[in-house]
Amino acid sequence: MLIFHQGAAAFLHALQWTPRAPYSMAAVAPLGVPQVLSLAFWGGVWGVLLAFVLARLDGAKLVLAATVFGAILPTLIAWFVVAPLKGQPPVAFVMPGVLIGPIVNAAWGLGTGLGLLWFGRPRAGSAMQRR
Repeated sequence: MLIFHQGAAAFLHALQWTPRAPYSMAAVAPLGVPQVLSLAFWGGVWGVLLAFVLARLDGAKLVLAATVFGAILPTLIAWFVVAPLKGQPPVAFVMPGVLIGPIVNAAWGLGTGLGLLWFGRPRAGSAMQRR
């Protein structure tokens, strides 16, 4: 979340596609924690779900599926569940704003997929598998 999601958000902010600056320390409801910490927490929750759903995949299939998962599932939940809970309209299908969620969440999925691929499971022939 902190590297891929917020990195993509920084890129889109630099392109002036979004007024939201990355790494925001602005307090978010209901607990008043900084937005970046809230995003990191929810990125971890989504990461656990992603790892569970994609547990049978490996290699490029894992990374591609994680990227697609990130682009679609968290974005739909943000648009149609989180926004209404916050009293906001579900989503405004206006360009380029409608692309922000899928892009930053796909970047998160890519980073999470790469993390799972590189660090998330024992490799063939590792000491853990020989036991």
